[in-house]
Amino acid sequence: METATSLTTVLEAVNTMLSCAGESPVNTLDTTGMVDVAVAVATLNEISRSVQSVGWHFNTEDDYPLVRDVEGFIYLPPSIITVDVNDSSPSLIPVQRGLRMYDRLNHTYLFTADLKASVQLLLEWDELPQTARYYILIKAARAFQARVLGADSLHRFSESDEMSALIALQEAEGKSGNYNMFQNYSAAYLMNTSGSF
Repeated sequence: METATSLTTVLEAVNTMLSCAGESPVNTLDTTGMVDVAVAVATLNEISRSVQSVGWHFNTEDDYPLVRDVEGFIYLPPSIITVDVNDSSPSLIPVQRGLRMYDRLNHTYLFTADLKASVQLLLEWDELPQTARYYILIKAARAFQARVLGADSLHRFSESDEMSALIALQEAEGKSGNYNMFQNYSAAYLMNTSGSF
């Protein structure tokens, strides 16, 4: 049973989404014969992938080892969204292609050494912080209602609710990431567009 002192579960998120479309809550996510539940779960997963693709402190790992297999290929786990290889040899330009690494300079998938990179991971719902869960929930609920009912005026959550949840997520990101003004995306954008440099 969910309480006010526990993190939002997938079942809670789906029930909130269903309630936004005027549907009754469910006790299980078993989607057999329940089209709206299946659509809600799919929408929640889609929005979660979209939000996490932005890259946050909670789903970024630095110095992540990219290890070659016995043939010299570097295969990536399916949970990796993006890869930014740390400074490497000038004799290769490694990039992500699907779930493998590719050397653009030498036109090959074969590597002679392991690499290290900053990676963004697609996390399971239970691994997300509450601020991310709440933002994803609101964004998914709005998308789900628009898909099921097709009426923007009926949104239970407004754009301002979504913006408030995004701001809360960004504030949590700033606190956990210990960013300074040179690592702050908003500050960097403003400095680069101001023409002061």
